[in-house]
Amino acid sequence: MTTATSPSSTSTAPTPRHVWNRVRGLLIALLILVIAGVTFAAVRSSTGYGHLDPRSADPKGSRAAAELLKERGVSVTVATTLEEATDATGPDTTLLVTGPNLLTPSQQHRLHETTATSGGRTLLIAPGPSAVSRLAPGVRAEPHRPVSPLPPSCTLPAARSAGTADMGGVRYTAQDTDATGCYPSDGTPGLLVLTAEKEGDTVLLGSPDFLHNERLAQQGNASLALQLLGSRPHLVWYLPSLADPSATSGDGVSDDNEAGGDGEEIPGDESSFLDLMPSGWLWGALQLTLAAVLAAIWRGRRFGPLVIERLPVAIRASESAEGRAGLYRKANARDRAAESLRAAARTRIARLIGVSTHEPHTSDVLLPAVSARTTTASDDLNTLLFGPAPADDTALVLLAEHLDALEREVRTS
Repeated sequence: MTTATSPSSTSTAPTPRHVWNRVRGLLIALLILVIAGVTFAAVRSSTGYGHLDPRSADPKGSRAAAELLKERGVSVTVATTLEEATDATGPDTTLLVTGPNLLTPSQQHRLHETTATSGGRTLLIAPGPSAVSRLAPGVRAEPHRPVSPLPPSCTLPAARSAGTADMGGVRYTAQDTDATGCYPSDGTPGLLVLTAEKEGDTVLLGSPDFLHNERLAQQGNASLALQLLGSRPHLVWYLPSLADPSATSGDGVSDDNEAGGDGEEIPGDESSFLDLMPSGWLWGALQLTLAAVLAAIWRGRRFGPLVIERLPVAIRASESAEGRAGLYRKANARDRAAESLRAAARTRIARLIGVSTHEPHTSDVLLPAVSARTTTASDDLNTLLFGPAPADDTALVLLAEHLDALEREVRTS
């Protein structure tokens, strides 16, 4: 006689080991997601600044000079748009323009009209030929010279008090006999002071190197910086940007990377669908994308190597370029498009100036070679050839025009 077995005696309840084997993959994926989220949050919380930024403690930043000015009672305000910079001008204000060559012709005219009658001091860092013709009429920019310790060789009190300083770069000559030139290189000054209306003045500096953190303690750089920037109780530190809305409201991009001529007109920017999205959508999309990638890796299978297939027809290079550009635009991949433009420009420029084909993408090698062939400051070259991704499509178009102008200048120099 057989005995019936109760359901409880034949049940196969999962053991803790089985449960662990089933959920460990999901737990590992969740752990990686949490670690990645914390890492991205830490990266986002640390703000990166560029060259000559008074908030940057990098060797090429200018935080040291800004802090010294604050200790002496000078208020330092950072402006990133032309409107902020022009609104802050006045007889008790010094306006420092770190990248005048990045301004469009209309921006340069507007800046000059405002500063010429403000009664304050305006300092322009290494403006090229076209920029200096608009921002300081009657002044001509001479070819670039290497930066080195130079004596003041002038009667300007600030320069005589500072003594030898790291100067050079672009040099300037003025038709105005009242202009004061200091720190000459090959007989032409790298610092020029022009007297403006209402007891104001404009100072042209051929190089920004003496303002960098790494050089401020050398020579008389700190003394010169404090006297030039601290002559008024307020200092506006203007950092021009390709993303400035006023860049599209005038007659196009500045062509200071090419010695002469005005840029082409660019239509005004319009709000896109992405402008209407909430500010946190990108962060949320990034988290979802990372979760999807981790899930795909967890559940994915390898199917073997790809098979190379011969195309049935030949595709023209122009059609391929247009198709790739369309994909970049559809994917909103301005960073990839900008890097592609910069990489191609660096490669072509490297061939023109004799840089090895293995080193066109190394800033330490390419920038000095390009600076020797152009009148553009090294900081502006670094922004054009190795800078961050544009913020919108208009800035991407401006970047392409700047790169094209730079290549033409190198080709014709």
